[in-house]
Amino acid sequence: MKKLVALILLLVSSASEIVAQCAMCRTQLENNVSNGDPGIAAGLNIGILYLLIMPYLAIMVLGYFWYKSSRKNASKLGERAIAR
Repeated sequence: MKKLVALILLLVSSASEIVAQCAMCRTQLENNVSNGDPGIAAGLNIGILYLLIMPYLAIMVLGYFWYKSSRKNASKLGERAIAR
C-alpha cells in the first residue's frame, strides 16, 4: 500500500512537466508564444492535466472505498463462521 501511495505521489508531482495539447490548441498557443505571450500556454497545459487526472483520481477513491468495505465484510463473515 505504501508503494502505491508513493507511486501516485510521484506521478502527480511529475505531471507539471508533461505537455498535453490537442493539435488546434497547440497551433494557437504556438502563435501566442511567437507573439510573446507564453503565460497562456502554461495555463492551458495545467488545465488539461487537471482535467486528465480527475477521472483517474475518482476511480482510485471509489476503488479504495470498495476495497475497504469488502475487507470489512470479509472479516464479519469470518467472525460469524467462528461464532457458530
